[in-house]
Amino acid sequence: MKSLRPILCALPLLLAALAVHAQQPVTFPSGDSTAQAILYLPQGPGPHPALVVIHEWWGLNDWIKQEAAGYAAKGYVALAVDLYRGKLATTPDLAHELSRGLPQDQGVRDLTAAVAFLQARKDVAPGRIGAVGWCMGGGFALQLAIAAPSLKAVAVNYGSLATDKAALAQIHAAVLGNFGGQDHGIPPEAVHAFEASMQSLGKPVDAKIYPDAGHAFENPNNQAGYRAQDAADALARIDRFFAEKLAR
Repeated sequence: MKSLRPILCALPLLLAALAVHAQQPVTFPSGDSTAQAILYLPQGPGPHPALVVIHEWWGLNDWIKQEAAGYAAKGYVALAVDLYRGKLATTPDLAHELSRGLPQDQGVRDLTAAVAFLQARKDVAPGRIGAVGWCMGGGFALQLAIAAPSLKAVAVNYGSLATDKAALAQIHAAVLGNFGGQDHGIPPEAVHAFEASMQSLGKPVDAKIYPDAGHAFENPNNQAGYRAQDAADALARIDRFFAEKLAR
């Protein structure tokens, strides 16, 4: 049975690829430098809704590519941004090194440039762009919502949370969050504080805490902490959220 695991894990990516019109590496200006990403296109000329897909601290690995391809198969132009610009972590120590070496302003600049890249495409409906991120990428998704008020919807999966009201006041996107009740880095009290701050500002927010889940519970490569049932529920919440918020 263990020998089948790689095949079963790859199957969603293979099926998604059948419904994706094209995928290609792209670059675009980001300040005085150049950002990198992989663009996944759905079938049909569009204009389509679009998503900025933001990776974990591991970098733009196969799982994030699979998620981006899956969103393209569902009808979104998906832009998976490579915040590490070609580097990839295979160990926690290297992931920690790469994440600490990424200046937040550079990451946010690359992501806001990604939004501009999508808005300029003829196959994208510029008023229907969202973002989704996991772990480090979840925190960046929220920072992108602050920096890019044109976003319509943002999904934060166990990412670090801002509570400064002056910053949160700049958010115009609806925000969905999925968090683990056993996540010591982002504990339930931090989620509740974020919700309270958003609600006090009249901002739409929907955060769910999965009591028995820890950090990175949606990633099937997290052998110690992956929770299939909770992950399926969280991803279904994201699908419904984007279908509602990015609909015509």
